[in-house]
Amino acid sequence: MRVSRAEAAQNRKRIIEVAARLFRERGFDGIGVAELMKSAGLTHGGFYGQFASKEDLMAQACTRALERSLDAFHQVVQRGGRNALSAVASAYLSPTHRDRPGEGCALAALGAEAARCGSPVRGAFTQGLRPLVDVLTQLVPGKSKRAKRELALAIFASMVGALVLARVVDDPKLSKEVLQSVLASITQTDSP
Repeated sequence: MRVSRAEAAQNRKRIIEVAARLFRERGFDGIGVAELMKSAGLTHGGFYGQFASKEDLMAQACTRALERSLDAFHQVVQRGGRNALSAVASAYLSPTHRDRPGEGCALAALGAEAARCGSPVRGAFTQGLRPLVDVLTQLVPGKSKRAKRELALAIFASMVGALVLARVVDDPKLSKEVLQSVLASITQTDSP
């Protein structure tokens, strides 16, 4: 049965949203196309009418997940006021973010895997990283644009790394300590 263009567009959007969540939860190799399509409420046969390959979907899902991260950054910045950097770091380095990888940052959830992927996936991460760093660059102190960007990159790398470490250890106390330590180092940067 053929679907209309509008239905096909809705199906595509649903597949990308489901894939963005499931890839972050299980990893790229942790879910196959058939299971992913089933989770989206569609049949496996419709996949190749929507995407050239699983890697094509991986890239589009990562793009979508990173767009959501950027939206979240902007929302936290608006609520954070003068302490926007601390607010972003607090949200990013929270136990909730740690415990819900399917809803969080694709860089922390999939970064190590993406490094082994082809250009489409790595390109999605490259394009998604830039605006996140740009947001942080506006929030950090510094005497020059270059100094601010360097600090923003260092802070973001610290946040991503902390989240990865907090998720990978099996000691809840150590996990919490990692998050709190990096958060404390960032909030010192944000102090007037």
